[in-house]
Amino acid sequence: MTHPNEALFESGKSLPVIPSCEHFAGSEKLILKAFEMQKKLGPVFDITCDCEDGAETGKEVEHANMIVRVVNSDANPYSMAGVRIHDHSHADWRQDVDILVPGAGEKLAYITLPKSTCYEDAKTQIEYIQAKCKEAGISREIPIHVLIETHGALNDVEKIATLPWLQVLDFGLMDFVSGYQGAIPAINMRSPGQFDHRLIGAAKARVCQAAIQNHVIPCHNVTLDLKNPYQTYKDAERARNEFGFMRMWSIYPTQIQAIVDAMKPDFTELEDAQNILIKAQDAEWGPIQYDGELHDRATYRYFWELVQRSHFSGQKLQDEVVKRFFS
Repeated sequence: MTHPNEALFESGKSLPVIPSCEHFAGSEKLILKAFEMQKKLGPVFDITCDCEDGAETGKEVEHANMIVRVVNSDANPYSMAGVRIHDHSHADWRQDVDILVPGAGEKLAYITLPKSTCYEDAKTQIEYIQAKCKEAGISREIPIHVLIETHGALNDVEKIATLPWLQVLDFGLMDFVSGYQGAIPAINMRSPGQFDHRLIGAAKARVCQAAIQNHVIPCHNVTLDLKNPYQTYKDAERARNEFGFMRMWSIYPTQIQAIVDAMKPDFTELEDAQNILIKAQDAEWGPIQYDGELHDRATYRYFWELVQRSHFSGQKLQDEVVKRFFS
């Protein structure tokens, strides 16, 4: 029987279906702790192993090699760990790629590019990653995430969103606000200001629009309040419902579940969605009747995306659905 990914999207691209939470960890200790949380909660969040802020000065090589080791280890059974490398202006970004791509390119979930100042910065880094993949004999496309956190990157965001291998556009709030040199007060790095300030709101909306129209996932910035999961939940809820963000960063373990809960889809249609997909696959994806209504590939695409996002939110699915579509 034909899988829905093969049957339903031959006419065009669709948004990637990836977890709604991305948890950052810098040190080996914190990365391994995040892997343990992933095993406990299930495959409902990605882990970003951080070379940019995680590596001690002078120990960049050792840090990158450590990430290769842990990503390839049994601690990472879901293969849901990516990496953030140094930015284009940093002397070590090529060295990061030279170590990470040959060492873990088959298993890295994504590579994040921070602090691009323009389209050309991101393009140069992506082309270098592509060349290193070819040199290392890695045939897969490693998904690329680009941080939009400078004036220049925001100015070029529509062009950046068209780059190859791109999966996510991340909005970086702190660097973005700092770039205004006091024109935006620091209080607006927190809620409600981060949503209500006109300049920040306009930037977030622009990132989401550029991402979604190019079949890329927009990812929201962190919540600075580490000790209040409810604040993280409310930030994720506003980001999802008011702007269209479909993913959010976590920088503290208790933020993970709050983000997953706030961004998970409406499950009221989930039971019907599963039944429709089973019946549709049995009909080789031709039109069917279900509960007195006609369904075809247009509705199948909607329900398939709902079921996938439910799966990545930790929602229990029918055994038959898991067997047919996720095993």
